[in-house]
Amino acid sequence: MISKLILVDLLPEGTKELTLDAMLVIDGDKVSVGTPTVKGVVVTAKVIDDLVKGEKIRVIRYKSKKRVHKENGHRQKYSRVEIASIK
Repeated sequence: MISKLILVDLLPEGTKELTLDAMLVIDGDKVSVGTPTVKGVVVTAKVIDDLVKGEKIRVIRYKSKKRVHKENGHRQKYSRVEIASIK
């Protein structure tokens, strides 16, 4: 199996491994959709980077003809996770 790197919302500090429930499993032509999870399937993941900063987003509030504007910035924080196995 090829390991996959994904970004997830920032995890609590000190998290090294995760075990997650699967919501959808695609195995060739066979598709299993869970309600809400697929029974008997567990996904294990390993934390590669604790903190990864996302792209900066600029938010501008503006009122025309009033000379009023306000500019804010936001940068989302993520954790990089590698999917180790799906059993």
